[in-house]
Amino acid sequence: MSRRFGSILTIAAAIGIALVAYKHLGAQTRTLITQPIDDHHLVTLRGHTHPAARLENDRGPVAESTRMDGVWLQLNRPPEKQKAFEKFLDEQQDPNSPNYHKWLTATQVGDQFGPSPEDIATVKGWLESSGFKVNHVYPHGTLIDFSGTVGQIQHAFHTEIHNFEVNGKRHYANVRDPQIPAALMQIVAGPVSLHNFMPHPMLSPITNYTVSTSYHLIAPGDLYTIYNLNPAFTSYTGKGVTIVVIEDTDVYSTGDWSVFRKYFGLGTKTAPYGKFGTFTQVHPAAASSTIDGFSPTTCTPPGVNSDDSEAILDAEWASAAAPDASIVLASCLNTSNFGGFIALQNMLTNGGSIPAVVSISYGDPESDEGTGGNAYINSLYQLAASEGVSLFVSSGDQGAASADYNAASATHGIQVSGYTTTPYNVSVGGTDFGDSVNGIAPSTYWGTNGANYNSALSYIREIPWNDSCAGLLLAQFEGYSQTYGSAGYCNSTTALFLPPHEVVGGSGGPSTVYSKPGFQSGFVGNPVDGKRDVPDVSLFAANGLWGHYYVVCYSDTAHGGTSCLGQPSAWSGFGGTSVSSPIMAGIMALVVQKKGAAQGNPLPRMYAMAGTTYGGSTLASCNSSTGGASACIYYDITQGDMDVNCTGTNNCYLPSGTYGVLSTSNSAYQPAYGTGTGWDFATGIGSVNAANFVSTY
Repeated sequence: MSRRFGSILTIAAAIGIALVAYKHLGAQTRTLITQPIDDHHLVTLRGHTHPAARLENDRGPVAESTRMDGVWLQLNRPPEKQKAFEKFLDEQQDPNSPNYHKWLTATQVGDQFGPSPEDIATVKGWLESSGFKVNHVYPHGTLIDFSGTVGQIQHAFHTEIHNFEVNGKRHYANVRDPQIPAALMQIVAGPVSLHNFMPHPMLSPITNYTVSTSYHLIAPGDLYTIYNLNPAFTSYTGKGVTIVVIEDTDVYSTGDWSVFRKYFGLGTKTAPYGKFGTFTQVHPAAASSTIDGFSPTTCTPPGVNSDDSEAILDAEWASAAAPDASIVLASCLNTSNFGGFIALQNMLTNGGSIPAVVSISYGDPESDEGTGGNAYINSLYQLAASEGVSLFVSSGDQGAASADYNAASATHGIQVSGYTTTPYNVSVGGTDFGDSVNGIAPSTYWGTNGANYNSALSYIREIPWNDSCAGLLLAQFEGYSQTYGSAGYCNSTTALFLPPHEVVGGSGGPSTVYSKPGFQSGFVGNPVDGKRDVPDVSLFAANGLWGHYYVVCYSDTAHGGTSCLGQPSAWSGFGGTSVSSPIMAGIMALVVQKKGAAQGNPLPRMYAMAGTTYGGSTLASCNSSTGGASACIYYDITQGDMDVNCTGTNNCYLPSGTYGVLSTSNSAYQPAYGTGTGWDFATGIGSVNAANFVSTY
């Protein structure tokens, strides 16, 4: 029986009730493999080639003897089982359903909703007959881990594995879409990936370009004031709740987490909260297979790499939002799969403790994930939701141009991260504060530093986080009436060689994979586009353009960190939706403590709360630009945009010889995207009043 992290989160009774409720689903599962496997009758798995696996990047074949360990094969459920599973997930969040909050284990998911054991055995047999070692069949039944050589991969999947060089880094990848025997086409969704292109962390170091005369760095106490956490802390601090942050690295020093908490008044004997907060690192392995007892999948500890800034940032700021929570960093070494997903997959399926709240601060465009990757992410997040996990994921740091990470301008058109677009995770976007841009005197919102370096006096009106020259607020501040064209700010000598000429800002946009979920349909401001739209909610995520950023104790100087011995103003500074996501996860931990149990997918409840908040005259009173009312659960952000500069023809308004603005049309200027009343692509529902959010949930 699964155990939850934290003594207050016992779910054995709920699982028992769920088993009774689903006795009627125990009928034999229909088999999908109905023909003999014939390797001469093949079908192509479309959308399984990484976009960067192009001729100009090709550096030749990988040696056939090269090992490929820990490759994942994603399986499909029979359509009727998939439909029943999705219905069950909806019922888990319906207070009127007998299955409300009846969480399952991974084994129960497999027993009730998985492919037939016969189909799984047939696929396993096909892999073994191709020379592979099947390491593990995960208990929910839709994922098989196997290993082999490049030569075996090429023979079984009828593709080639080559070396590629992209932006100075070496990778391997399949050069064309794989093929499988036609008899397997209904059961096999495809390899999750046959490459080692990994997602990137959603953080942005403090910019060296700012329009502000001084910085107001954000310390935990500022977060508490601005988003009204202090009233919630009188009753709920995350005690007894575990927040897992998903990483592909360990932190450089666990002492950084302790220094952060000590400096800002958390965890000391005199602090009103934080006495019980802990931080640990784990590298979870998979349990033995429930089918034939195959050897467990290895989770190799990743050690410390250049993503360690993301890891310590997540741990510190999740702890800041929930000072008494147990913060667990779960990581594995990257293989052909993201190490963070290996850790999460194993944690959800190895029969051990299941976290109530998880935060993921990494991302990759839906187009880069491909058919196999997107299918896997959706399946993983569905499994997490079925087990009661509340999952928060960064929306991204590239505006609506998620495929243009670290680019000077967008060239790939409108894209969003496949890590954040499922209906089973909360997509967390980013805002900035609107004091500098509106010429508001600093003394209105900021006082002198307190004992714990906090200086914020109240809630501060918000705008979308946008460092790009295509942001109209920045252009107007610099004296330009428009951002595009020969007379626009992006083409001016003021901006051309400065950081504003880059793709940096909170992300949002429509998914190309998922259809509109019921909780978004008809919501005020959400477009009738038939698509899952992100983000869902936003919090401050800026990296200093308007003078505000998050402070982080990160002492790994080899990877750009700084000493934490002096004042926080000399510490490392970051922005990014990789900060807003663990903070929202921390706020959710307060909810879990209040409820005394895991809550699963928060989205239906969050949108229902927003629908009430934004109904009638309440919507106008919750406008962030007017300061918002004290009774608001969310603050509607209505000033600014998340436009980014672009070149080329992909959704770019581009007069000849000039930089344009990423848009939703090739023929005319339409910003992608501005704020509006209610939900919008720039900030989703808006930001939160944490105390009201927790008390209303």
